[in-house]
Amino acid sequence: MPAQLPLNVVRSSRLATCLTMTMILAACGGPALPPEAGQGPTPTLPAPEHALIPTLNVAEATGWPAGAAPTAAPGFRVTAFSGGLAHPRWIYVLPNGDVLVAESSGPGTDESSGIKGWFQARVLKKAGSAVPSADRITLLRDSDDDGVAETKSVFLQGLHSPIGMALIGETLYVANCDAIMRFAYTEGATKLADPGTKFADLPALPFNHHWTKNILASADGSKLYATVGSNSNVGDHGMEVEKGRAAIWEFDVANGNGREFATGLRNPNGMSWEPQSGALWTVVNERDELGNDLVPDYLTSVRDGAFYGWPYSYFGSHVDERMKPQRPELVAKATVPDYALGSHTASLGLTFYTATAFTARYRGGAFIGQHGSWNRSPASGYKVIFVPFADGRPNGKPEDVLTGFLSDKGKAQGRPVGVAVDSKGALLVADDVGNTVWRVTPSSQN
Repeated sequence: MPAQLPLNVVRSSRLATCLTMTMILAACGGPALPPEAGQGPTPTLPAPEHALIPTLNVAEATGWPAGAAPTAAPGFRVTAFSGGLAHPRWIYVLPNGDVLVAESSGPGTDESSGIKGWFQARVLKKAGSAVPSADRITLLRDSDDDGVAETKSVFLQGLHSPIGMALIGETLYVANCDAIMRFAYTEGATKLADPGTKFADLPALPFNHHWTKNILASADGSKLYATVGSNSNVGDHGMEVEKGRAAIWEFDVANGNGREFATGLRNPNGMSWEPQSGALWTVVNERDELGNDLVPDYLTSVRDGAFYGWPYSYFGSHVDERMKPQRPELVAKATVPDYALGSHTASLGLTFYTATAFTARYRGGAFIGQHGSWNRSPASGYKVIFVPFADGRPNGKPEDVLTGFLSDKGKAQGRPVGVAVDSKGALLVADDVGNTVWRVTPSSQN
């Protein structure tokens, strides 16, 4: 008679089998609309689905095979600016052309526990997100202008899940997951010796569900804007833990005083100044568990004092009935986002193009890094797109710029995150599964 396994092992095995089957069943989901239905200024918003088992379709992270790379759109070519990085998430280009890369992962302080936490940990691991955080910023320098970084040095270390970076004068600001730090910077330095001081706290307690915090300086350097995502999908733990979250904050650089600039933004990340109007724009990850086609992530201008709906409504007055009690007075004033980017694309990176290396049609438009879905079937995102602008507004359909991050077998070879324009006018893309910064340049007239 075979030996009996311990009860806890049997239970764990059964749980693993059950959850694996759950993922297989949930991946099927209901029929999905064509991707373009959830894009543009007036996306299709179907009736919400309230399935017992939400859709799960996690692309296993494998990394790139040797010699492989994303596929650039016609008129472009892509090369590796630097590889061998540790989960590169965000990029910042210094005035002298040096490129800073935040190598970062989550701080491990999410709210989920028990079966949900165990399951979430498996999902994150499969998607390539559950990796130790390097907690550092690395400097990349291309000294001979050949499009490849010859210098790779640790610029700052001992940080706490850093993402956003902004240089104002001789001070470099870095957004950790719980605070903005500032460091003395000298042009040309390949490492900062300054231990840094805290500039301002950022909401991070009692847990830190959407931990990524980005920052952007105003043109005159007097203000600093910071993104703070929500602490849940849709107010799951009550609104007390959401204080100061789902918002973009404005800080006075002179004294560190802060205020909520705009609210109701579930998880804003990328920010950039629209070059014609000078307005602040952001990309936002919307809520989950309402079906394949709700709710579209979006690109929008950010108005001082505006409320964008979360968690009570989406795209204006479309009420999310999961929220109890409702706030009809807030729903009534909810601002409709400018431009939908497709559901569950995880649009994170954003930069407006003001350089001249690309042809004129790209000037003033927005490049967006879409990290990719884990809860939509078929998958969405996993690419870099371009949204054309005219007269300071989106003007046309999104265009693919960099694809191929998902293999033919549905594996995640890479996942694009932050985007930036380097000193030569090329587009840089941080790939946190491929551990590479890619560089996109014209191959011909584009």
